[in-house]
Amino acid sequence: MQRSSSPPGVVFGTGAYLIWGLFAAFFGLLAFASPAEVVAQRIIWTLAVVLLLLTVTGRLGGLRGIDARTWRMAALASAALSLNWGVYVLGVTTGHIVECALGYFINPLVTVAIGVALFREKLTRAQWVALGLGALAVVVLTVDYGRPPVIALILAGSFATYGLVKKVIRLDALRGIAAEGIVAVPFALAFLIVLLATGRSELTSSPAHFGLMLATGPVTLVPLLLFAVAAQRVPLSMMGILQYLTPGLQMAWGVAVMHEPMPASRWAGFALIWAALAVFTTDALRRARRARRAGSIAEPVGEVATH
Repeated sequence: MQRSSSPPGVVFGTGAYLIWGLFAAFFGLLAFASPAEVVAQRIIWTLAVVLLLLTVTGRLGGLRGIDARTWRMAALASAALSLNWGVYVLGVTTGHIVECALGYFINPLVTVAIGVALFREKLTRAQWVALGLGALAVVVLTVDYGRPPVIALILAGSFATYGLVKKVIRLDALRGIAAEGIVAVPFALAFLIVLLATGRSELTSSPAHFGLMLATGPVTLVPLLLFAVAAQRVPLSMMGILQYLTPGLQMAWGVAVMHEPMPASRWAGFALIWAALAVFTTDALRRARRARRAGSIAEPVGEVATH
């Protein structure tokens, strides 16, 4: 169905991306624990909240109908998302918030590149220009950092992979999150048991630490639910534009609050990324308008960052 924009839908979508944009502030509070422990705790508490919601809504039994192929797809999605979460927490807690933001800025471009590489998708001239500008930006930032922007590239690549799997997996949002958590939770529990047994767990080191770990569940799930509501009421093209709120806020936090260095060469690299996104988004909106005129369904601008 062709979706029309509604004020409540825009509010829900904006809320989701604003919360994701503030993740750098929240996960910075978890610097007392290792990124691996934070990810393990996040997996467990997010799954707990999702299972509770499925139970309350009477949909828990739907997990029994998932076939083996879908479980394998869920495992792949879970692995990609866990890598994304771990690298993101590592970046935030080690002073690389701006590089994390870069990863989510370039994520739509990486998604398009995967479409070309794996599915031989044909790109418009504007999309090729956007990809070229993005590649040039990576070269400029590599020179600036003195190394490839590894954190940004892993974040973009892992979430593009996650988005690819989510496009083909046959599960609704809540059951999909639950399935991803179920396949990951044995590894998370085993890791946390080892930490507890060796006295290296931060979960019980203080009530504040326990509360912050517990909060990773609802903090992860709330923006996902807001996004799910918004996606039913807002055109995908608008959701694609709203998604840039997240890396924009993350970058602002890294520069203005955490005072991460931003030399002129780094600004030049980001300027190239923003130029690429401007070309990419303008082209996507133009094609969406043409599709609406032809009575077709508009294409999304890019993948959504669920961090």
